Amino acid sequence: MVLDAPGRPLRAAELPDPVPGPGEVLLRVRACGVCRTDLHLRDGELEPGHLPLVLGHQIVGEAIGGDAPAGARLGVPWLAWTDGTCAYCRGGRENLCPNARFTGRDADGGFAQLAVADARFCLPLPPAADYGDLDVAPLLCGGLIGHRALRLAGDGERLGLYGFGAAAHIICQVAVHEGRRVFAFTRDGDDSGQAFARELGAEWAGASDEPPPEPLDAALIFAPAGALVPLALRAVAPGGSVVCAGIHMSDIPSFPYELLWGERVLRSVANLTRADATAFLELAPRIPVRTRVTRYALADAERALADLRAGAFEGAAVVVP
Repeated sequence: MVLDAPGRPLRAAELPDPVPGPGEVLLRVRACGVCRTDLHLRDGELEPGHLPLVLGHQIVGEAIGGDAPAGARLGVPWLAWTDGTCAYCRGGRENLCPNARFTGRDADGGFAQLAVADARFCLPLPPAADYGDLDVAPLLCGGLIGHRALRLAGDGERLGLYGFGAAAHIICQVAVHEGRRVFAFTRDGDDSGQAFARELGAEWAGASDEPPPEPLDAALIFAPAGALVPLALRAVAPGGSVVCAGIHMSDIPSFPYELLWGERVLRSVANLTRADATAFLELAPRIPVRTRVTRYALADAERALADLRAGAFEGAAVVVP
């Protein structure tokens, strides 16, 4: 399914089979998670690395050629390549590499039957007995980025989650496992989303513009709405943190300094490292994290993006060739 230009629907196309180069793996795609970043690229809010482009960066694939054992089940995340030589890479912060390339933006992604990926950036996945192909796909972005955001938020007990989609429904389970108290914020009137959050262990769920019943120690913002930033700052106690966990967000409105004062911290999360991925994929089966998935055929990838835009499903969407 090909993106010809931002703002245009994905179209079905027959492309030449990709050929792996040195150090690359050819994968038969078994499932690919649908992420809001895919939607940002499709809608023109992020710039694609090339056009036409195959979206999709939560790939569960079977190695069928190149630099991996035949039949190996591998995950391909957003981070596709880094230079390995810049100060960020040498300092253990490859997520900030200025020359990094990303799956489904710079390299063609997983809304396809076949994909090629750098073997160094492919991830060994938990056993299929723990996670089937559909179930593990959302862990490869929502889980990885969400877990990095949770770590950067600190160890506070009272955690707010703004936007209860693919990432939040995973990280809610991690936070509850760690003994935190979770407060979930959804769109106004999203009764089913609030019930879903409580089902996963949130002790309170309400609309994003509602104040929580008590101050928060930290808040993670997964919804790409800049207007949530002042609301989250208002909700956290002095010394608390607000972490913006998306790659794109609408403009943040101005707000009085008093919302930031009191040693509150506002920060973003950018991409991920392979160390992040290893840590989370080892942790998830031990909790165990369970994903709620809506399945779409590959030909319905455009409908999956439209449903994501509309908030038409709970949890995550996964495209299956």
